Amino acid sequence: MSSMFMEKSRKPDDKALSGVLGSSFKTWVEIRDSVRKEHGPAVEEWKYYGAKSGWVLKFLLKKRNLFFMSAQEKYFRLAFIFGDKAVDAIAESDIPSALIREVKEARRYAEGRGLRLEIRNRSSMKDVLTLVNIKVHS
Repeated sequence: MSSMFMEKSRKPDDKALSGVLGSSFKTWVEIRDSVRKEHGPAVEEWKYYGAKSGWVLKFLLKKRNLFFMSAQEKYFRLAFIFGDKAVDAIAESDIPSALIREVKEARRYAEGRGLRLEIRNRSSMKDVLTLVNIKVHS
């Protein structure tokens, strides 16, 4: 999951993030604020994952990874890792069947199954918040 922020010596901040994301920065802020409003204090932690991935933002709740965000040109990607209990909850949720299928068919690792979403505008907002809610309660 590579990022637009590849220079190890330049840790991104909201100003740099806004510049790269453009209008999708507003959607990022809305997701961030909604998660904090619904689930309490959450932490954003920028981590440099190396020359191929660059800087990725980890979003944590009580030291638990909720998702990872990588900035792209005018959009961002969210990556989730779901355990078996969460995958079962996703299968019973009202998110689009294509996303359910993607999670269920994802390769299973020790940490769980992964799901990546490209976020370009707020049209995916409801699904993202549903996935976060499942992650928090699983």
